[in-house]
Amino acid sequence: MLDFVDSIPGGICLKVLIFGSQARYQAYQPDFVAQLPVEPVFCPIDQPLHEAAARHPDAQALFVDAITPVDRAMMELLPQLKLIHSEGVAFNRIDLEAARERGIFVCNNKGCNAASVAEHTVMLMLMALRHGITGHNAVKAGQQITMKEDVMASDSPELGLCTVGLVGFGDIAQATARRLQPFGCPIYYYAPHRRSEEVEQDFGVTYLPLEELAARCDILSLHCAVTDETREMVNADLLSKMKPTAILVNTARGDLLDNQAVRQALMEGRLGGIAVDTLAPEPTPADHPLVDLPPEVQDRAIYSPHLGGITGGSFRRAHANMWNSLRLVLEGKRPNFIVNGL
Repeated sequence: MLDFVDSIPGGICLKVLIFGSQARYQAYQPDFVAQLPVEPVFCPIDQPLHEAAARHPDAQALFVDAITPVDRAMMELLPQLKLIHSEGVAFNRIDLEAARERGIFVCNNKGCNAASVAEHTVMLMLMALRHGITGHNAVKAGQQITMKEDVMASDSPELGLCTVGLVGFGDIAQATARRLQPFGCPIYYYAPHRRSEEVEQDFGVTYLPLEELAARCDILSLHCAVTDETREMVNADLLSKMKPTAILVNTARGDLLDNQAVRQALMEGRLGGIAVDTLAPEPTPADHPLVDLPPEVQDRAIYSPHLGGITGGSFRRAHANMWNSLRLVLEGKRPNFIVNGL
């Protein structure tokens, strides 16, 4: 048991500082929260984070979205802080070392959005292969027959005949593999630590080193966290190993891409296309190197606004986990999915 619960005087609520939409939190708040001795404080989206922290120095828990930075200076403004919880799976914007030094638990929502992101990943693969955006635009422009004739002459591939490579093999990659199995496509994966033979057989996947994976696959799909080792891992060297017809899918984090290298590969015809749910930085500017592309290249790029994990189901699971972690802390127990080594 931890001694945190003993530090809360009787009858006093624990203040939870929330950087996120009040409407969203209220929509997905589990029923048991009403029974917790907590005081949620919602901070306006346009309010500077450090200003909000300075106004509430007695906050003992902090809920933030996956892209909100929480640095050492902010933690110093909250001397009673005991829990920082990401609303998403990512936590790379939180200073884990500073939190660990101060005894603050940092937690994420591991696996809560795996099903929804996996669905979105397969959707992006299909949209890229089957001309989802260009076909839509052609019909609206009165060019339906022209577009149809062009596609018939282009040897448009089926997903089941493509070789798919998954970079990373955590919850989302595994859920993606499950959803790809009925298509019948060969599925390969790379992860720093190879899975057991039983796991590989269960998910119908085969391990390959990263460079071999890039060279073999028609679709390369990213499913790994951002670390010092993975930041800009899709660089000129890795791109040079890929087929010129290959499609790069990213539903993980934009920081995994070397934007200029990917742009150059697209411009020079050394990469077949991209289908991305996330780009770095966020918010994505209109002049982003992978968005501001010439028309002949733009047709090979598909974007979605980082909503792969945004479904009612994923939010209900995530918010139930967040509040349950806070309940555990209130009970003097360890929260779930601690990511900073405490």
